[in-house]
Amino acid sequence: MRLIKLGLVLALAVGLAACHKAGGGGNVDGARIAAADTNGEWVSYGKGYSEQRFSPLDKVNAGNVGQLGLAWYAQFDTDRGQEATPLVVDGVLYTTTAWSKVFAFDAATGKPIWSYDPKVDGKKGFDACCDVVNRGVAVWKGRVYVGALDGRLIALDAKDGHVVWSEQTTDPGKPFTITQAPRVVKDKVLIGNSGAEYGVRGYVTAYDAATGKKVWRFYTLPNPTGAPDGEASDKVLKEKAAATWPEGAWKLVGGGGTVWDAMVYDPQLDMIYFGVDNGTPWNQQDRSGGKGDNLFVSSIVAVKADTGEYVWHYQVNPGESWDYSAVQPMILADLTIAGKPTKVLMQAPKNGFFYVLDRTNGKLISAKPFVPVTWASSIDIATGRPVENPSARYKSSVELQMPAPLGAHNWHPMSFSPKTGLVYIPAQSMPFAFQADPNFVYKPGGWNLGVNLLANAGPTTPEQAKQLAAMIKGWLIAWDPVTQKPVWTVPRPYFWNAGVLSTGGNLVFQGAAEGQLYAYDAAKGTQLWSYSTGNGVIAAPMTYEIAGEQYVALMVGSGGGGQVSAPSLLPTRPRLPGRLLVFKLGGKATAPPFKINQLPPLDLTGVTTTGDKAHGYVVFNNNCQVCHGANATGSWLPDLKRSPMITTPDNFNSVVIQGVRAHNGMVSFSKFLTPKDVEDVRAFLISQAKGEPLPAPAAVAKTAVGAK
Repeated sequence: MRLIKLGLVLALAVGLAACHKAGGGGNVDGARIAAADTNGEWVSYGKGYSEQRFSPLDKVNAGNVGQLGLAWYAQFDTDRGQEATPLVVDGVLYTTTAWSKVFAFDAATGKPIWSYDPKVDGKKGFDACCDVVNRGVAVWKGRVYVGALDGRLIALDAKDGHVVWSEQTTDPGKPFTITQAPRVVKDKVLIGNSGAEYGVRGYVTAYDAATGKKVWRFYTLPNPTGAPDGEASDKVLKEKAAATWPEGAWKLVGGGGTVWDAMVYDPQLDMIYFGVDNGTPWNQQDRSGGKGDNLFVSSIVAVKADTGEYVWHYQVNPGESWDYSAVQPMILADLTIAGKPTKVLMQAPKNGFFYVLDRTNGKLISAKPFVPVTWASSIDIATGRPVENPSARYKSSVELQMPAPLGAHNWHPMSFSPKTGLVYIPAQSMPFAFQADPNFVYKPGGWNLGVNLLANAGPTTPEQAKQLAAMIKGWLIAWDPVTQKPVWTVPRPYFWNAGVLSTGGNLVFQGAAEGQLYAYDAAKGTQLWSYSTGNGVIAAPMTYEIAGEQYVALMVGSGGGGQVSAPSLLPTRPRLPGRLLVFKLGGKATAPPFKINQLPPLDLTGVTTTGDKAHGYVVFNNNCQVCHGANATGSWLPDLKRSPMITTPDNFNSVVIQGVRAHNGMVSFSKFLTPKDVEDVRAFLISQAKGEPLPAPAAVAKTAVGAK
């Protein structure tokens, strides 16, 4: 009888556990996120509040990582970039894909539990500078929070995915987007937005996690009207920022300064830190007459968690003019510096310097370049300001500089291991020719840079091409933040790097654009294991434990800013569906090979055009290259040289002018281009499809005068 009762009790316990596991509780609070900094859980975007992306789990280690195999996988219905870091809470894995879709799986078996599609209008893809990506969710007290591309912040029930509340956090009439993973601090959901290049004014907002009601908002730069906003930022903008913004185009374009990625919270100091994007236009000469620091563009800002009240700031690039944002991942840690325990904030932003700040007051402790840098010689420790090279601000001539706007390190998460004391940085290096645009005119809803993009296009000699190629590199760098020196580096064949995970098993995991997941010895950098993912990787891996077994999970899928901005520098691969791959020791699952459909050769027999290909070259590089590649070299978003739509004027016009593919993000360009511009672009594309050389510089210079 007792055995029967015991059996019933065990069966009931197993049943309840299975029910809890399948349904998901989402039982996360501040104490649990803070504890995740040092335990095996992964319950927030960067694992815990410090965002170190280090897990002490060591069942998978340097001695047995070679036995790692696929445990399960899931394939998604979107072929755009995959940037999310999954979370695992109470046995359920939560992740997002492109177009802000949310999925919940049984973390041990991969069984789907629920999914949610916010049904973002495809037209919104036009406002997304760097693909229709999403970096993940936040989980808090039974709810899952996602920022949708169209500016909504949505709370879902963690058990079944139904919508609890939805709040429009942006003006739908303006080109705002959200790609950021929300963070939750003290019952407040934090979310920023993107859109600086298009002409918006940045801010970060805290919403009540239970109701969706706005609690506070911090604008990152002054209101162009000069009026107060009635928000937490009013006081500091009036006292510190307003005087740093002289007259200029910023009053038309909003000034930029969006908060689209990095946010961290220190529970001990009760402060939230967030990074701020570049200014708009990029060129400070246009933005504010070449004057002023333009606070808080390209800055790290600390505010009080309860009210959003300003505490301190550190500006990485005063008067920023190169798209050198400070939105890149930030890590909190306690380091011993000069013999003293110090609470630090670490960041490797786009500009190529690794910064260590005292996070209690924002004081700069040290800053050293981690990649080749030409725009500045050093950072002055006493003032915290860069020592810029005289030619850095490209006032008249073309200035070839490093890093490029894609940065020495972009959004891809880095990791800090308390075990080795090293920060693992996905770094990259490429040059960019900066030149002021003498014909800059504000384009509502379009890119507003004040930079002549044609300076980076055009024919090159074989020797020039060789020199440029030698400057384009990628690395995984193990960086000592105390000595500010590299300990080891692993070169990458391509510059667009993927996010990083470090573990207590003396391992560093990183994916790669060539379609691999690697494991390295955390102390030495020796490669210990690899797995062919079949598709490019840009997201960061994460790890978790269930029933005593350690898993490593990774979102797979190329895309993002690098893929759409410089596709010719990355592997030539058609868009493939995104996947979630989950590994464990002894895993025996297999994922089928991706089906790759090759486009047939484009038949241009009898195809004619009345357009001017030289002018079309100018128009294309001023309006189309961001998505389709400089000089029409693109291969990831539609390669227009191979598109059947260029074979007739009617087909081309139906897309470019009439916007028949707006549902896919290719909206009408009728407000930017004339019918002649469109036919000229078509002529240029036909010439490139035929393998003709780029238009001669003299012809380009002639047609570029007054070009849009």
